[in-house]
Amino acid sequence: MTSSETAPVPPQPRRPSSRPSLASSSRPPAGLSPRDWASHPAYLYEDYRSTQLRGPTLPLVPLAAALGEMRRPVFGDDSVGKLDHDLTRNARRNGEPIGERMVLAGRVVDDLGRPVPHTLIEIWQANAAGRYVHKADRHDAPLDPNFLGAGRCLTDADGRYRFLTIKPGAYPWGNHPNAWRPQHIHLSLFGQHFGTRLVTQMYFPGDPLHAFDPMLNGTPEAARRRLIADFSVGLTEEGFALGYQFDIVLRGARCTPFENG
Repeated sequence: MTSSETAPVPPQPRRPSSRPSLASSSRPPAGLSPRDWASHPAYLYEDYRSTQLRGPTLPLVPLAAALGEMRRPVFGDDSVGKLDHDLTRNARRNGEPIGERMVLAGRVVDDLGRPVPHTLIEIWQANAAGRYVHKADRHDAPLDPNFLGAGRCLTDADGRYRFLTIKPGAYPWGNHPNAWRPQHIHLSLFGQHFGTRLVTQMYFPGDPLHAFDPMLNGTPEAARRRLIADFSVGLTEEGFALGYQFDIVLRGARCTPFENG
């Protein structure tokens, strides 16, 4: 996870590999729109090297209808601690975490634009120096003893969520010469059915590394903007934290793209 001394060589745009097709008889679970596969990254994308090792190469197996129609796990308020949504405080030991404080908030809606209430959102991210609290992260940037980089919350009755966190840093990742991941935050959502389960990434507006990132650029161009948050003065807390809005659509023609790979 260290950068190369080679001059920057951005990945060249290539046509994404096709997703393995579902059987022609497969249908979406009752009450859900079909997946809009044209909005999601291909399972195999040449410029994102690890997809060559873990992307499926055989046709997908359709989920049995009875399983696809199952409701997702139900999470109550007692499943979430009062500081779980506040990454600036939920791992504090002896001081404030280092970095730029930010608010991340938005709405979660279904394929028809209706709010999805009481669904669990989990986030994880690098710290301000671009390092994760994980044994596999060998980046030589410092760890922050007061920042874990993970949190969770439940959406309210209107499908709204809110996190307080530290803006993550970019980091090298070895996919290609001088490869750096843009600043981003990972999100996991359960939705109301197993058919609306979603894991994705949120990016920040105006990041110059967007042009060089195969994870982002593996997403079809027409849907790529859905992964980039909007700066929001309305969410900004005066004198404390900048605000970013990221709305999430769990299925349908305007769905938020899956995380690639």
